[in-house]
Amino acid sequence: MRELTFASAIHLAAVLPAVVLGAAQMLRPKGTRSHVALGRAWVAALGIAAVSSFWITGISSGGRFSVIHLLSIFVLFNLAAAIWFVRRGNVSAHRKFMIGTVLGLMGAGAGALAPGRFLHQLLF
Repeated sequence: MRELTFASAIHLAAVLPAVVLGAAQMLRPKGTRSHVALGRAWVAALGIAAVSSFWITGISSGGRFSVIHLLSIFVLFNLAAAIWFVRRGNVSAHRKFMIGTVLGLMGAGAGALAPGRFLHQLLF
């Protein structure tokens, strides 16, 4: 089994609160002060997770980046778009981008926990 690198540790440290905060955001009322505060923390955690993923290269075959890194670009784009839309009062577009981001997070989590992957080996 591979060792946990510094980049992987940062990534996991950011992903874990992002998963919890993302679930809380989906279940709680929208538009409240706590929604905004939790949302800011969630965006920060997920942004750190996405950026740190570019230093995790063990899953690529032959190159520096792999297909999974496209998900990081997707997440960063969605976070920026969601913030842009909500600041302009377009809550509907904000909601769509955030839901897309949560779905991306769930997909990444499912992929990371798949048998044979590092996180699966680490946890199970």
